[in-house]
Amino acid sequence: MIRLNFTIVLFLMLAFSSTKAANERQANDSIKKIIKSEFQNVLDSVHVKGAVLVYDPQLKIMYSNDFEWCNKGFLPASTFKIPNSIIALELGIVKNDSTVFKWKGEKRRLPVWEQDLIFRDAFQYSCVPCYQEIARKIGAKRMQEYLKKLDFGKMKVDSSNIDVFWLEGESKITQFQQMDFIYRFKNKKLLIQSQTYETMKKLLFIETTETGNLSGKTGWAIRNGNNIGWFVGYLDYKGKTYFIVTNIEPEKEFNMDMFPMIRKEISLKALMLITEK
Repeated sequence: MIRLNFTIVLFLMLAFSSTKAANERQANDSIKKIIKSEFQNVLDSVHVKGAVLVYDPQLKIMYSNDFEWCNKGFLPASTFKIPNSIIALELGIVKNDSTVFKWKGEKRRLPVWEQDLIFRDAFQYSCVPCYQEIARKIGAKRMQEYLKKLDFGKMKVDSSNIDVFWLEGESKITQFQQMDFIYRFKNKKLLIQSQTYETMKKLLFIETTETGNLSGKTGWAIRNGNNIGWFVGYLDYKGKTYFIVTNIEPEKEFNMDMFPMIRKEISLKALMLITEK
């Protein structure tokens, strides 16, 4: 019996994944797009610009205040912790959501990072040093292979930027690409182990609100002096799932002290506009 080596197997998996993704995107051409001016009102009310993108798969409708903005590419920032976590779990670099990341006593940007953190808390506290450690252990070659397999935006990664490429440089992902990725994750269309999927569901869960069970990840990048805020996730509500990707920039009048929480608040308000329609 002829035994296929790892490279050939990986190539076949990637080819299958790319073909499957292309076919699914062709099917998605039938998705209706509706401008939702109420989303713009939400952004204007808190002095930010950008776009909110919501997908209702039950009705096959995408809602946004600005579909052109949704096609712009931005650094993924901490939303990259989703694929970074998946790759770490797939490779066994992280065993489960309780794997401990030891703090060595060095000064870190946020006090909450200055402690030993289990994987779940490292994800939810968005611990950059923890995920830089993960990225270095993955390495540039394996990172490139898995990002191609997962089809996550256009990441520019090599050995020189392995621990910062999602925070600075030329890596880009659009809201539509983020939406495609989180939809494929939720619907188990990524080629990952079932245990990885179950662990990631735990990491992504944020809270139960009156609107339903919210899961997702925020991100914050600074590029050329501009602050870029992300929220990528989904809402399980009354037996249905709604997907959301928010990308915003603060206006001059915006109070930056509010930036850490405003991304999720905007997203919840937008979801309420859809679920209560």
